[in-house]
Amino acid sequence: MIGNLRKMKAHLGADTIEYTLRLFNPQGEVVSELPMNECVGKEITLNFSGKINCVNCGAKTKKSFAQGFCYKCFISAPESSECIIKPELCRGHLGEGRDVEWEQHNHNQPHFVYLAVSDVVKVGVTRATQIPTRWIDQGAAYAIRLAEVPYRQLAGLIEVALKSEFTDKTNWRKMLKNEVDLSIDLVEVKWELEELLPNDYAQYMTEDDEIIEFNYPVLEFPEKVTSVGLEKQPEIKGKLLGIKGQYLILDGGRVFNVRNHSGFEVEIACAL
Repeated sequence: MIGNLRKMKAHLGADTIEYTLRLFNPQGEVVSELPMNECVGKEITLNFSGKINCVNCGAKTKKSFAQGFCYKCFISAPESSECIIKPELCRGHLGEGRDVEWEQHNHNQPHFVYLAVSDVVKVGVTRATQIPTRWIDQGAAYAIRLAEVPYRQLAGLIEVALKSEFTDKTNWRKMLKNEVDLSIDLVEVKWELEELLPNDYAQYMTEDDEIIEFNYPVLEFPEKVTSVGLEKQPEIKGKLLGIKGQYLILDGGRVFNVRNHSGFEVEIACAL
């Protein structure tokens, strides 16, 4: 299988998260798919050709910016705008942005503020259609909806209001070592937060208290974590011990972030 990497497709299976690694051509079309759960416990090899294609325009680029963009698209594409990282800055609901039509379709849409536990409680924002995908990509152990709002900026403002209580970052090393505090009661934490929010934000609290738990296809979690990348190591091979978030967990405590290599042309092999 040869093609450009993108983040793995993931969905809730009957017992565990099901992952599919898709390879694309420069035009953004899927050229092959690999069911990654079937590779767990087997030897896999990734070979980087040295070519990188922008995930937005398909052009060749010597360096990838913000998980797969060439520099031109990094500074102009709506998918890499500042409000992706800082949703409180979004102006899509005002009919503004790098691409108004894209903003209307993606950001002027219902969003959730959520609480997720990957090691400790973190607060985050995602479009309603991205649940539970967003939580899986972060490697969350379990998560709950906190508030539902009509557009992205409002979700970002609620997130900012809670950042003094919780981080908005995932500690990826602890997440991959599965250092999770399972004693956290997310329902209790959620409703304690209601008192911290101004009334104009608290009105968006959702009554949905469902806690969604995630079971990842992992045979063995590493005790120590070493990140490996294709730019410094064009060939990565070893036994695949598991998958969590967007990481492949390899023997020797090595981990490979698939999403961070979006646009990289690779040949991947797995002895199914």
